[in-house]
Amino acid sequence: MKKHIKRLFLLEITVLIVSISIAAQRGKPNTKYTSIEALEIQDSKLPESIARGREIYSDFCMQCHLPDGKGTPKVFPPLAGSDWLTDKRKESIHSIKYGLNGPIEVNGESYNGAMTSLGLEDEEIADVMNYIMNSWGNVQKKMVTTEEVKNINK
Repeated sequence: MKKHIKRLFLLEITVLIVSISIAAQRGKPNTKYTSIEALEIQDSKLPESIARGREIYSDFCMQCHLPDGKGTPKVFPPLAGSDWLTDKRKESIHSIKYGLNGPIEVNGESYNGAMTSLGLEDEEIADVMNYIMNSWGNVQKKMVTTEEVKNINK
């Protein structure tokens, strides 16, 4: 029972923090939404996706990328403040969906490891992407959708 209450409390705090962040971002220019309706739909779904993504991150990603998203220097790249994550959105989704082998450069540092496919469903991949792209100082302008993940091919 206590675990359920703790999770519910964390979910409510996450939704509150994300809502405040979204509200702060609304007044900023240069958003790339196609319509007010699309923005409202995203705003209503994003906090739920982030909350689900946090659980997935805890189960599948935290062991390598750590609770703070900083990774391990020279071994596991950071997700916090990651230029690769934000500049290479499709590649980021692809790496979660199909795994990643070979060299990449993140924030000027080279990494040449391997990440196996985690076996996640497209919705789970969208959720974890929304979580990591809105955590540790990362802020995305466009929500990752299940449809976007489905369109990433091997």
